[in-house]
Amino acid sequence: MLLLKVILLLFSADVTAWQQPELCKSRRVALEGFASAVFLPAIVADAQPAEFQNIGTQSPLPSGDESSQFTTLLNGVKIKDFSSGTGDMVGAGSRVSIQCSGRLLNLNGVVFYNTKNNNPDGFGAIPLEITLGKGEAIPGLEAGIVGMRKNGIRRIIIPAELAYSKFPDLEPKPMNDLDQRALDSVVKNPRRDATILFDVRLERFK
Repeated sequence: MLLLKVILLLFSADVTAWQQPELCKSRRVALEGFASAVFLPAIVADAQPAEFQNIGTQSPLPSGDESSQFTTLLNGVKIKDFSSGTGDMVGAGSRVSIQCSGRLLNLNGVVFYNTKNNNPDGFGAIPLEITLGKGEAIPGLEAGIVGMRKNGIRRIIIPAELAYSKFPDLEPKPMNDLDQRALDSVVKNPRRDATILFDVRLERFK
């Protein structure tokens, strides 16, 4: 019924109207847009999620005073503490439980991972648990967590070679297809910088 209405609308004007180039062009564009929305397979319609529509150039690292507050580790990972936490520090081999979110700098900060989405029973987000040094998580995240204290909050910027470009199967893994596609759109495109950013809160460790 909707298709029939559109067709009638497009052809309702008299013949002389179609002799006007601008009117003809506008109607043709409208019909093409409608046909695409109705007839394209779902996989094609979903090929450009809303998050990807306004992709710009790579978002720069924090600038000005904020940039100077980052500490750069020997491997190139950058860290900045927003809350230092209390107690002993995490060391190599620690079993840590963290709440975290990961963002893609090359997609202007699109989130591709968030433990807040891991809430199957509705009683709160389930933290990510990893043992440092066991090869369970991407090396850049492990390096950035070392030295944190309980309830500490840290921002970690990880270069591509210590993230998913070389370690695509390690934690934290995207929890749904859309997030995985966002990550893949950067990691699998050699023209993009796959630098990522994690905000981490350390719940506990042993």
